[in-house]
Amino acid sequence: MKEINKRINKLTNTDIENMWGGDGPYSQVSLHEQTRILDDSVSRVFLVVEAEINPFTFEYVKKNKKKFENDEAVIQLLNHAEYRGKFGYVVGAGEVEVDIEGAREFAERQRDSTIKTLIRMHKFIINEFNLKKGHIQFLS
Repeated sequence: MKEINKRINKLTNTDIENMWGGDGPYSQVSLHEQTRILDDSVSRVFLVVEAEINPFTFEYVKKNKKKFENDEAVIQLLNHAEYRGKFGYVVGAGEVEVDIEGAREFAERQRDSTIKTLIRMHKFIINEFNLKKGHIQFLS
């Protein structure tokens, strides 16, 4: 039987730190209320969906963008996220004025869609680096 050697990528300590999760990629999605104040009163209230993506995942996926060419959500995220230092890459995934009918449902759909997108990106990292909890392979 012919043995096939699969290339196993290894991570540096900096790579691990930039993943934020200790033993795997960590990112977060938030759905929050934003109150806008104009002059001396509340002008409008919005529901805002944002994602903070760990730098390692974002940069590695961006470097391998061709593998996601048919995943419009990942491509949009890569094209619109901005680097914000300790917050990693931040992307707005939707906002809607609270007073609009269906606002909460819209915001929740955007949040759920963004979560699924980040999970696909994380799974790519997990598979590329053969990550298992507690078994990170470091570059010597």
